[in-house]
Amino acid sequence: MRWTLLYARSRQIPVAALALVVCAFAVWAPARGSWSALYAALALAAGIAVCATGLSGQDPELDRTAAIRWPLRRLAHVVLVGVAAGAVLLAVQEIGAAQVAFSLVARDSAGLLGLAALAATAFGGQFGWTLPLVWFAIGAFTPQDGSVKAKLVSWMLQPAGTPEATWTAAVLGAAGLLAYSLRGGRR
Repeated sequence: MRWTLLYARSRQIPVAALALVVCAFAVWAPARGSWSALYAALALAAGIAVCATGLSGQDPELDRTAAIRWPLRRLAHVVLVGVAAGAVLLAVQEIGAAQVAFSLVARDSAGLLGLAALAATAFGGQFGWTLPLVWFAIGAFTPQDGSVKAKLVSWMLQPAGTPEATWTAAVLGAAGLLAYSLRGGRR
């Protein structure tokens, strides 16, 4: 077997891909008449959360001893998760009449992906789902009073083009990609 197939199996990528599609449809189906940034963010958070559990293998020590360049492979894996989650969401929302902007999907994918990567680095891949879902839950119940604090906390629910939301997602995405690519999942 090639290393890519072994890597995909060890990270449960086939199951995660199926779960990603199921999450997107499970959120879209009941909300298709009132599809909004809230539902899009929920679908992305759920999809990235199920994929984030594969951000570390069964044996992190074994991963670290391999004589291959892990930072590039980790970066590719994380970016693939974000692209797949965004692409599935964009494809699913094409079925309905209401759609959210591509820029909002890209921003939310990057930020949630960064949170998942940070969680995998800090707590281990099996807990990569924690930060995206916790931040979504907090953001969804944050009062939208127009303050900068509210925009930062609920960045994934802000309209496309909101500078505070864009910068928050960019910082989270960059920090997560950098931390996970260089360090990998926690032992």
